[in-house]
Amino acid sequence: MYGYIAPFLLATTIVANTLIVVVLSRRHMRTPTNVVLMAMALCDMFTMLFPAPWLFYMYTFGNHYKPLSPVHACQAWHYMNEVIPAMFHTASIWLTLALAVQRYIYVCHAPVARTWCTMPRVKKCLIYIGVAAFLHQLPRFFDHQYIPHLTYWRGHMEHVCEVEIAPWVKTISLDAYFITYFAFRVLFVHLIPCTSLVVLNVLLFRAMRTAQINRQKLFKENRKSECKRLRDSNCTTLMLIVVVTVFLMVEIPVAVVTILHIISSTIVEILDYHIANILILITNFFIIVSYPINFAIYCGMSRQFRETFKELFIRGAVTTRNGGSSRYSLVNGPRTCTNETVL
Repeated sequence: MYGYIAPFLLATTIVANTLIVVVLSRRHMRTPTNVVLMAMALCDMFTMLFPAPWLFYMYTFGNHYKPLSPVHACQAWHYMNEVIPAMFHTASIWLTLALAVQRYIYVCHAPVARTWCTMPRVKKCLIYIGVAAFLHQLPRFFDHQYIPHLTYWRGHMEHVCEVEIAPWVKTISLDAYFITYFAFRVLFVHLIPCTSLVVLNVLLFRAMRTAQINRQKLFKENRKSECKRLRDSNCTTLMLIVVVTVFLMVEIPVAVVTILHIISSTIVEILDYHIANILILITNFFIIVSYPINFAIYCGMSRQFRETFKELFIRGAVTTRNGGSSRYSLVNGPRTCTNETVL
């Protein structure tokens, strides 16, 4: 069944995230917040794209039971199905944390934001995150070696790959290597980011409620421009809270399953291996399902994103760009939503 669902999810993710990148890359949409959102969309798309050929070959075309050879194919399977997707997913997690931190600074420490949340600094942050995610997965490119092996399969001899732990891993011991790797992953890829995002989400929600009270006071005092600015900022904050909440809904179960799996493998068996694999498969499935959801969130909560999308892809769609331009004030009835960061 997975082999039939995966192509649909892959196509949906690629289309949705490509549309996000195209819309957010427009000149009037280039803000520090949108640059991070665009990087997240790219990482999510590549997380699905790299293992796609193997998912098709193994599951859609029903070759999962056949021996895999030659050695280069086995290496490609390991890199494209495990290492590279983990690298991009790690980057996506850290980008989500960076997005929440950035928005917290914008909302709660606006003077600091003018210095620290500039476009050049945000781009440097994206580069640092990309490099850190690559270095985190770098040992995984070299911790296994694949040796040609001849085996008896279905009545005849077949060339297959024999997988062995790399000698350098054996030198430092398997326990030291894998415990260090997975401990780092649990702490810095799952536990700390998820905990930090929960805290930041709560702080952002409180700040948004406070801003809403201030907005009502400004409205009573007839200070319309300040009232509108707070309304714009609140709607952006709300949209990002929703994005982070969806992320946490799928990532927290992954963190819990990963921690239980590591404890079972290294300390005491509290989770059956077969059950652990099923849980990992289910949590990974929901992560994949969540990838296109951001597109729906942007379309539903940002009139600016919607109107830019219509300009690009729907013939005859025209939006006003002067005065009350939707690029600067995205009024949707009594509410205002925008992807632009308002300081």
